[in-house]
Amino acid sequence: MRTLNDAFVAACGRAADLPFLAESALSGGRVWTYDATEQEVHRLAEIYRSHGWGAGHRVALGVGNHPRHFFHFLALNRLGASVVPLNPDHRAGEIRYALSHSGADLVVSGADRHPLIDEVMAANAAIARVPRMLVDALARSLPDAPAGRTVPADSLQAEAAILYTSGTSGRPKGCVLSNDYVLGAGAWYADIGGLLTFQRGQDRLLNPLPVFHMNCAMVSFSAVCQTDNCLVLPDRFHAGAWWEDCVRSRVTVIHYLGIMPPALFKQPVNEWETQHRIRFALGAGCDPTLHGPFEQRFGFPLVEVWGMTETGRFLANNVDPRQVYTRAFGREREPIELRLVDDGGVDVADGQPGELLVRNSGTDHRQGFFSAYLDDPEADAKAWRGGWFHTGDVVTRDASGMLYFVDRRKDMVRRSGENISASEVEATMSMHPAVNRIAVVPVPDELRDEEVMAVVVPATGTPPTAETAQALVRHCLAELAYYKAPGWVVFREALPTTPTNKIQKNLIFESGSDPRLGAFDSRSMKSRTAVH
Repeated sequence: MRTLNDAFVAACGRAADLPFLAESALSGGRVWTYDATEQEVHRLAEIYRSHGWGAGHRVALGVGNHPRHFFHFLALNRLGASVVPLNPDHRAGEIRYALSHSGADLVVSGADRHPLIDEVMAANAAIARVPRMLVDALARSLPDAPAGRTVPADSLQAEAAILYTSGTSGRPKGCVLSNDYVLGAGAWYADIGGLLTFQRGQDRLLNPLPVFHMNCAMVSFSAVCQTDNCLVLPDRFHAGAWWEDCVRSRVTVIHYLGIMPPALFKQPVNEWETQHRIRFALGAGCDPTLHGPFEQRFGFPLVEVWGMTETGRFLANNVDPRQVYTRAFGREREPIELRLVDDGGVDVADGQPGELLVRNSGTDHRQGFFSAYLDDPEADAKAWRGGWFHTGDVVTRDASGMLYFVDRRKDMVRRSGENISASEVEATMSMHPAVNRIAVVPVPDELRDEEVMAVVVPATGTPPTAETAQALVRHCLAELAYYKAPGWVVFREALPTTPTNKIQKNLIFESGSDPRLGAFDSRSMKSRTAVH
């Protein structure tokens, strides 16, 4: 197999009448078999092909968490084109950036997103001429394709997708992902075994994570394709209806984020939670104090894993005993090699915290990883310095080789499973005339792990009031996804800095204090649907 489409075609030959893609029961419940999916993929591929779309083109997809996203992904992959999945929660500034930076040649979106995308593109000269269209209008009005980019002769190394990371230093980075990456990520999951063992042609995996994340878009999709199984897509996570959806969708495997176990555990006991057929769940960030009680109540293991968009493959705590009362996430597994190093790049002893470095064994240390950061060779070289990928995550390792998550070195906020770049939020808020200087930091949140806090030095003459705080949050909500906006705003006369005028975030608040005391609580303003 040289492409994702090759894997899909092979699965169609083995499992034509088995379910492949489905809406969850509460999202409509429609199911597409491998054969039905092939018919739709063929139809779309012929439409694209007839207008010259194929190798060297990039198509931005804004069609949401629905099987149709994967119909287009497979059709374009069949032709050698690449996809750029768009985040449906992104606002004007983020849409402008993703489309201009990726160099998308075409934008295909659903009716719910099309007006905003159309407005943003029309107002920006750099992307105004890029054709954009409703997904349902493809057959009627798809334009002819421009000249494509040069592509590798080996389709295994050809670009299959560009996924945008959280952007830990400024704007998000575009991870270029090859067919080798997509196939390798799925094969890794399919073969890892232990508690994460698929039953060929019998499993239905429900994944509430968005299709612009590698977890759902690459790992899950590729894995079910390679095991003749079915990927079930809810529109998003709904705690109150989760177990009913799982039961009625007849799922056997689920994926989770750290926010999901506590949200589900807090729900009152209901009849649906005892009727599911789930054998295991894969995810990250479950609170160790809740891990054991959750498994006891609901009757299946939560298997903690570690991975990144850049790595594709993941490390997993998938063999008992799992030490669920800790932050354990597994051991080294071939062909992934790892090191733990201190700030000077020196390997640390067992039990000592160090940054996790990873690479592929053998002569090609980048095999199976992302191909590059799009148009950012400096960031690429920094991430791969010394021949190892520097994850930015601090972990420890015990004598048995078990790895335990400690913290992140990166300047980010981890909110409900989303990695939010502090510098991206700072850059957006600093454009508001009420801001003189700003620092964005994470603060604890009982439900979402962390929340975004903006520490603001107001411009001269700007009052440090609730009204000012609300104005700053509204500004953020207009430019960034709702979850990136500050949930807390606090005003200061000054911020601690180094002699070179760099803000020292670790000195803003006294050690052991609660930064939220005295801050303006703006969490109620953060909503997917609210208009500010």
